[in-house]
Amino acid sequence: MAHGLNVVAVATNRPSCGGAAFAREKGIPLGELSQKAFASAEERDAAMRDFFKGHGVELVVDAGYDRVHAQSFVEAFGGRIINIHPSLLPQFGGGMDAVEQALDSGAKETGATVHIVTPDVDAGPILVQEAVPVLEGDTVETLRQRVHEAEYRILPQAIRLMEARLAPGARRKGSPRTRGAASEFVG
Repeated sequence: MAHGLNVVAVATNRPSCGGAAFAREKGIPLGELSQKAFASAEERDAAMRDFFKGHGVELVVDAGYDRVHAQSFVEAFGGRIINIHPSLLPQFGGGMDAVEQALDSGAKETGATVHIVTPDVDAGPILVQEAVPVLEGDTVETLRQRVHEAEYRILPQAIRLMEARLAPGARRKGSPRTRGAASEFVG
């Protein structure tokens, strides 16, 4: 579907986000999981886990996800959750303000990283990175836009790397593609 990838389910806590709009447009099952509907983040992650498992998800792609997954969620998809982060990890990891941190630090470059999610925040094995120069006169908005463009380029590459790891024969002609999900929790 998107970039030739098979997205089988999308979960979000924001019905107005881009991932939800994509799911509706393509007729992909959409789980709307507002934190307000759950007593805890663990309960929300259990609902998301069950939603994804119920749709045969093999790879979870956190795109726009700004929460730390509950341990039970990470264990349920052990080694099969990837996250995109707006910096060249390990620089500026662990928060949602990586672009601001890059500007404030005087860094000459930042970038985007796709990594495997582990219990340690932004510390999992790196799959793909792309550097983005910090230009004189950059604002948070201009730098963030260029970092997003890098993210859009490297995320499909990382998904294909994971696809090959999870199902080595999946890319051969006539073989099914790895089934994936996107989770977008912003705000």
